Amino acid sequence: MPRDAGLIYAAAFLRSSSVGLIGVVLAIALTEAGVSVAGAGAVIGAGLAGIATMTLVVTVAADRLGRRRALIALSLLTGFGYCAAAVSANLVWLIPTAFAGMLNGMGRDRGPAGTLEQAILPETTDAEHRTWTLAWYNLVLDAGHALGGLAALAFAGEHRLIFFVCGAAALACVAPYSALSARVEMLQSPVARAFKARAVGDSDDEGPTRRAVGKLALLFGIDSIGGGFLSSALIAYWFFERYGFSESQLAVLFFAARALNAVSHVGAAWLARRIGLLNTMVLTHLPSSLLLMIAPAAPSGGVAAMLFLGRESLVEMDVPTRQSYVMAIVPPHRRTYASGVTNFTRTIGWAIGPPIAGFVMQNVVLAAPLFIGGGMKILYDIVLYRSFRHVRPPEEQDARQIARL
Repeated sequence: MPRDAGLIYAAAFLRSSSVGLIGVVLAIALTEAGVSVAGAGAVIGAGLAGIATMTLVVTVAADRLGRRRALIALSLLTGFGYCAAAVSANLVWLIPTAFAGMLNGMGRDRGPAGTLEQAILPETTDAEHRTWTLAWYNLVLDAGHALGGLAALAFAGEHRLIFFVCGAAALACVAPYSALSARVEMLQSPVARAFKARAVGDSDDEGPTRRAVGKLALLFGIDSIGGGFLSSALIAYWFFERYGFSESQLAVLFFAARALNAVSHVGAAWLARRIGLLNTMVLTHLPSSLLLMIAPAAPSGGVAAMLFLGRESLVEMDVPTRQSYVMAIVPPHRRTYASGVTNFTRTIGWAIGPPIAGFVMQNVVLAAPLFIGGGMKILYDIVLYRSFRHVRPPEEQDARQIARL
């Protein structure tokens, strides 16, 4: 394993462990502190809006200001966000600090730090191993999510302590980021120097890249709005209210879910090599939404939990394949741009979903977000396949040419 990749994996594990823990307890902690469900949704949305804003900032500025500096700054802000949430449950305080500190109630780590890491990791390997490198990265993330969710058992009811522990973990990410080599900086990479040397032809690939990234960003935005309705914090609250799950039971449930997510990344890389990246994305993602939409009809919490776990075994298989696909169809010097724009629109969608979902849960039907979110994700899968089925990454084009010979 390249040294820089190992350091990124270490930071990603610390960060995702905190996200996994907060995803289980955030909505419950806020409501028990006197915040309404709609208010909890607003706090989650504010945190995701902060993540979206910082994702846009790193997309525009990180390659020029320095990727290592950007990653360190993001860790400091995240640590502040967790600690600020422990100070007061007043929405006047919580909403702006959740925004500034990028408080993540989604239960999954999909923020500006991940945007930069996704741009860096493909440059540490070749095209043949790109999907596997990203698959192991996402396995590390979901292992952190799983262990973070399980840690809720040790901190049951100790919500303020949880926020401080997560803040400390975020600050600890500064160490591995500080140890990254200069090779992670775009201005230091051979790709960047070669690109600069052939500046006359640079504009040739700008138009197609922008069009492809723009279309993907729009589709990912639809998917992420659906995902915003299905944040871990709100799903945990749904199990808590609908079936009476305790925080300890939720910790075990989300540990199992994240463990299945982690294993599925390796399965996705194996499957993508056989049927292609886009086919893997769609054929695993679509049935996962159907499983979740069936869950509200479950006669018991156990059956609902099994349907939820079935969904979790499939829903994340599109993550490493999606990241690899985006990085493959754009030139290497545009990877931060592509990663940033697509992650920005995804985070905007996540920020839109929770406040609406919280309002709908409180005033319409508790399970309504599961139907709305699942339906939007199915729409995304269908349109994505129809739009990009003829756009293949280089390694799949090569394989098809060899097969013809």
